[in-house]
Amino acid sequence: MPIQKNFEDRLTPVLASIVEHYDTPFHIYDEEGIRETGEALNQAFSGIAGFREFFAVKALPNPRIMQIMKSLGFGFDCSSVAELTLSRQAGVAGEGIMFTSNNTSQTDFQAAAADGGCVLNLDDISLVEKVPRMPELICFRYNPGARRTGNSIIGAPLEAKYGVTHDQLLDAYRLAKAKGASRFGLHTMLASNELNYSYMVETARMLLEMVAWISSELGIRFEFINIGGGLGIPYKPEDAPLDIGSMAAEITALFDAFKAQHAYAPKLFVESGRYMTGPHGVLVTRAINRKEIYRTYVGVDACMSALMRPGMYGAYHHISVLGKQGNDETVDVTGSLCENNDKFAIQRPLPRVADGDILYIHDTGAHGHAMGFNYNGKPRPKELLFRADGRVELIRREETLDDLFATLTYEDDVLVTGKA
Repeated sequence: MPIQKNFEDRLTPVLASIVEHYDTPFHIYDEEGIRETGEALNQAFSGIAGFREFFAVKALPNPRIMQIMKSLGFGFDCSSVAELTLSRQAGVAGEGIMFTSNNTSQTDFQAAAADGGCVLNLDDISLVEKVPRMPELICFRYNPGARRTGNSIIGAPLEAKYGVTHDQLLDAYRLAKAKGASRFGLHTMLASNELNYSYMVETARMLLEMVAWISSELGIRFEFINIGGGLGIPYKPEDAPLDIGSMAAEITALFDAFKAQHAYAPKLFVESGRYMTGPHGVLVTRAINRKEIYRTYVGVDACMSALMRPGMYGAYHHISVLGKQGNDETVDVTGSLCENNDKFAIQRPLPRVADGDILYIHDTGAHGHAMGFNYNGKPRPKELLFRADGRVELIRREETLDDLFATLTYEDDVLVTGKA
């Protein structure tokens, strides 16, 4: 079911006035829906002591959204120095941050160790020797190799650039222990936008089995497992939502069984981004052109620089036309970039769209604005927050040409080589 109906029911009566005040295009996010999803997640996993969600900052790196996540008791999952910086500015540090980078540089390691540090989640066994100072608590990202992923976004583990292999796992922890680590976690991330909850249950089962094996071999105890993100949302109207209740119940049973056998159980961490915010955002845009050639094209004032998932992945995002119903015609909905994949929908049945109509593109609350870019010099749009009390708050202004040209102002720096 594209975007939560409750959000749509509250948004559409006031959307025309929001457009009049802020103009288009813009992303708008629903505070009430985000909070409800976060509270439901916490409640579902309340049977596992120490459960914690680490919001994947890459999904929606906006400080105002991150404040909401912090108020829910969440930590932050980061994969870059910028995301570390935003998390610390939000008032979270130390073990409230998981830093899961790949192809990690010394600059990354220095940033990870600064300002209270973080949980360092190493992606490669070779990084053990490159960590400037081994922290007390260390985690490794596990890539199990031949295993079904359930989708094509991340790809097959055997082809993925992420993680430590099964054959490297014991040596990775052995080396980290020798370098001074005394507390341990185990992480994996094997799916993206997965709607089959059983897959996530099996991921938790696999990690608990790995914990038991590594502990017996090396005599270490694990403080947590992290099953990563990948919890899916129903982008298409016919998609069934993820059964988070059944998923939590079955994973809780696994933890109970582990505790009965080993007299303790690690904590459970997840790092959902899309699941937390994806259904709680829409991209609002205005129809500005209509082109009739071999197909009918509806041109809008947003382009894939504000939402690249359809162009990059062929991903489906449902589209509604404010105040109109029905499937009167089949059209491509396009932006203005000099790229033919700058399309939000291809051969999509929609009500007949006229210039000036307001369209809202569903489920853009994750990996929408965050994946934006500036090809053709297109500034990225503003972001708004639809507050639980009905107020609308600007939480990021739109980019300007001055922003785009800022890096063209610099001090002269000319290197004279021997050939000069």
